[in-house]
Amino acid sequence: MNAIKPLPLAAALAITAALPAFSATVETDAGPMEITEVVDGLDMPWGVDFLPDGGFLVTEIAGTLWHYDGEGNRVEVSGAPEVVAQGQGGLLDVAVARDFAESREIFLTYAKAQDGGAGTALMVARLNEAGDGLTGGRVLFEMADGGNTTHHYGSRVVEAEDGNLFVTIGDRGKAELAQDLGKHNGTVVRIARDGNVPEGNPFVGQDGALPEIWTYGHRNPQGAAIDASGQLWTVEHGAKGGDEINRIEAGTNYGWPEISYGTNYNGSRIGVGSEAEGMAQPEFFWDPSIAPSGMAVLSGTGTAWDGRIVVGSLKFDSLHVLDPADWSEEVISSSETARVRDVAQAPDGSVWFISEDRGAIYRMAPTE
Repeated sequence: MNAIKPLPLAAALAITAALPAFSATVETDAGPMEITEVVDGLDMPWGVDFLPDGGFLVTEIAGTLWHYDGEGNRVEVSGAPEVVAQGQGGLLDVAVARDFAESREIFLTYAKAQDGGAGTALMVARLNEAGDGLTGGRVLFEMADGGNTTHHYGSRVVEAEDGNLFVTIGDRGKAELAQDLGKHNGTVVRIARDGNVPEGNPFVGQDGALPEIWTYGHRNPQGAAIDASGQLWTVEHGAKGGDEINRIEAGTNYGWPEISYGTNYNGSRIGVGSEAEGMAQPEFFWDPSIAPSGMAVLSGTGTAWDGRIVVGSLKFDSLHVLDPADWSEEVISSSETARVRDVAQAPDGSVWFISEDRGAIYRMAPTE
């Protein structure tokens, strides 16, 4: 997901007017919030992002890309990439380019077929004027040798203010490779909009290192967001405990599988423990695990939540609102927060989230 972008008032009102009648109210530290169903009837939705005309795009893991216009009408978008829809793989994240009004470009991450298996890949394409087809699609990046496992793809994509793209990649179930700079497993990569390696990547020219790598030592980062200052954050799954929120800094080793605040599923210690020289500590961790997925860093909400990080939980059917000033945590749980796969902030300041189990997208905003 990208940082919040201005949206004409008429377009924001069009989204609100198109919402179905269902709603519920939850009490929060920022006051009462109304949760309203935006759309339902989705099959394993994974990612959502917003178009400047009031519409939005949604991915389903089996390979379908949907376009909803500002009136709530939807159409399947042709031209999405062929995906390997096995296990945790398929059509995953979607991000709308910051300059979409001029370029009409969108970015999609997915599990791409490779010799012997599949790997996390990033595609760019242009959404046609009718909104029902992609043109000029091409692969900007694919991980080297993803292997034959079917889990830990990572796969969020965010665009920085300078136009460069960050993509998260899981360790693909091969933990030791997250410490190998010659592999993309367990990394955050940074690439330019044209697919080249941008200036400033920290491992360019280092013997044996892949030049796209920005950070390494990650397990399975399924959430990523850029805050109002331009800082990149990720949230990633631990094993049995040890889910992490990390402040992403170029060239940093985040430790997996040498350090973790969790344990292996059999209860044994991971690596050398929770700390090691040269490996970064998480900003925040959960134990027991909440199984975190999408995340957003809020701004422009007009509430006490500005600057806070919202993370969805797949395990506990909840939203977690964290204050980076002191890492205090608020947990929001309702029937709508069932297995939250993605969290995004809409251009009108509201918080949207995907409930994978309910096949629905919800909008949360202060009650009027």
